[in-house]
Amino acid sequence: MSRIEKLFRKKDRNVLNVYCTAGYPQLNDTMTVMKALRDGGADLIELGMPYSDPLADGPVIQASGARALANGMTISTLFDQLEGMRNPEALGDEMPVVLMGYLNPLLQYGFERFCTRAAAVGVDALIIPDIPMYEYESDYRPIVEMHGLHFIFLVTPETAPERIRELDALSSGFLYAVSSSSITGTDKDFSPVEDYLKRLQDMKLKNRVLVGFGVRDRATFAAACRHANGAIIGSAYIQALEKGNDINAATKEFLEGIR
Repeated sequence: MSRIEKLFRKKDRNVLNVYCTAGYPQLNDTMTVMKALRDGGADLIELGMPYSDPLADGPVIQASGARALANGMTISTLFDQLEGMRNPEALGDEMPVVLMGYLNPLLQYGFERFCTRAAAVGVDALIIPDIPMYEYESDYRPIVEMHGLHFIFLVTPETAPERIRELDALSSGFLYAVSSSSITGTDKDFSPVEDYLKRLQDMKLKNRVLVGFGVRDRATFAAACRHANGAIIGSAYIQALEKGNDINAATKEFLEGIR
């Protein structure tokens, strides 16, 4: 049983997945941030691999990615940082870690090489928004599954029900419900999103559903969790790191404001 499956078996509601950018605020802060999230009570970590053209990311995460790239972050550097991640003195063996990024850098690195190294350091799942469903099924799924990794697709309020079921069937770990067809970090009234999440809930999908985009505080986290298993917070946490002088203190304060 994977770490994500163990998490959902232990905790099926109010799951908090927090996004952070590898190599941000400083190049070697990756593990410090991840350990702070674990210690602060996050249930799952989504680790972003910075890319120069991040289509789904809003200005806050784009800026963090640009800074990480300027710091010198690369995929090779990231895997070097994650070596030993599962040791007790590092992140430990329970916290699930999802890598989120875009296809072009992974192809340059070598997709099978990437999956091999991801599995070796203890990564649990991948989110790669720009891999189309049919290409994943024909070209990438065998490699992902061979290395024991989950692959998580995104759905939106505009995704047709039959396509939602197809994406749910191909996904494992969880299904990422984008709260609206927009970029990350958007301030919005969350109440209309609840109707969409209720529709997903009524479909009785195979995967648990985590909600992202626009979740930023205790109120939006609670609203997102009302008809889903949990929520994903990214831009608001990046902003907290930007404003804080100490990673551990800023993370602790931020997470205490969500629960």
